[in-house]
Amino acid sequence: MNPSQPFSDLKAIYQAAIKRVDPYAMVQSRVTLDSNTLNIRLENQENRLSLDKFENIYVLGAGKATAPMARAMEEILGPKLSGGLISVKKGHTDILEKIEIIEAGHPVPDKHSVFAAKQIIDIAVKGGEMTLFINLISGGGSALLTCPGECGGTSITLADKQKTTELLLACGAGINEINSVRKQLSGIKGGKLARHMYPGTSVNLILSDVVGDDLGAIASGPTAQDFTTFTQALGIIKKYELSSRLPARVVKMLESGALQKTDKDEVSGDKIFSKVHNILLGNNLSALNAARQKAESLGYNTLVLSSRITGEAREIARVFSGMARDIALGNLPPQRPACVLAGGETTVTIQGNGKGGRNQEMALSFLQELDINPVGIENIFFLSGATDGNDGPTDAAGAFASGAVLEAGKKAGINISEYLARNDSYTYFDAAGHLFKTGPTNTNVCDLQILIVK
Repeated sequence: MNPSQPFSDLKAIYQAAIKRVDPYAMVQSRVTLDSNTLNIRLENQENRLSLDKFENIYVLGAGKATAPMARAMEEILGPKLSGGLISVKKGHTDILEKIEIIEAGHPVPDKHSVFAAKQIIDIAVKGGEMTLFINLISGGGSALLTCPGECGGTSITLADKQKTTELLLACGAGINEINSVRKQLSGIKGGKLARHMYPGTSVNLILSDVVGDDLGAIASGPTAQDFTTFTQALGIIKKYELSSRLPARVVKMLESGALQKTDKDEVSGDKIFSKVHNILLGNNLSALNAARQKAESLGYNTLVLSSRITGEAREIARVFSGMARDIALGNLPPQRPACVLAGGETTVTIQGNGKGGRNQEMALSFLQELDINPVGIENIFFLSGATDGNDGPTDAAGAFASGAVLEAGKKAGINISEYLARNDSYTYFDAAGHLFKTGPTNTNVCDLQILIVK
């Protein structure tokens, strides 16, 4: 291997993973229209739905990957499609003919997120028994569809939801915890979209950005029956000591809901959700399998750790750095040249006011570990990247870490510890010249970590 090859290999392995979970290609390869029957084929399952009884077919949805999914559905349905509307992150768009696109705020919702939710609800409630809704749901949908809720006479505003989202994202809460709170504060999440669509039928094609693929957590489960409660949401708020920092109306609404008798209306719920068909199209494991195949084709001995990596980004970085040194010393498999792969979604507890995301934070922490213990450093190369191309509120997907990157940082006169202390990983890697920028990928299946030991 020449010195530059591991960096190009890291990029190639990442791109192979992204290609496998390309939303347009997934829909085109798995959804077909034969005569008047819609067929959805998965690896071990086939779903068939006759369109004969439907007078109208609408495509709705929200998420970073939803625009290319919508383009595929327009091509598949052709003249059978009545229309539709989707909400996507700004810049994550496509060219559509019948389906309207609204670009909205992410990760913090904005007025366009509220407008999109209102428009989708308006379409949903006008449907009847002879209406088919095809919902295209992917990561980011929680912010992109925002309908501030009401409970016990307390209503919240967009500003309340924005502040709540910002605090939840900054406190180190996991995505499932964040979405548990969001669902209680929403008029569209937590299965409420399914209720708006009833008595219409819905087929919901879902691309998972959630560790474990919990359908109730992906985009906060707009079409999945909700089994979380106001009491659980309050517990999360207290766990992260947010009660005194949240908008008063948010806390009051959660407390009002918790005081009311819990009644999920199971009879009505069963009736509603009998007309809901949730289908998982792709996830992080799909991407990891493609990454493994690409790494093997490049001559690496591979190991896929897990698609469910969670926890503080800095702690996970220490695990990877320790593993890298063991492989470099020949103490653990796989044998060199080795490629270790993992995926999931870590968290960052924000302590400073710097710029970055969880992948850049992980790469910078990995780099710090290399600096502290440089065993085998000349052979170790690491990339952590978001599959949507945007790591946190930045234009980078992630960052690289290696001995060469460490040397570049030292030549630039920048100190790793100082940048970590203020969560300023983006600025560090920008100065060192090793940010990983892909632009929007129009997909989203959590994050990827790729470790090469040559």
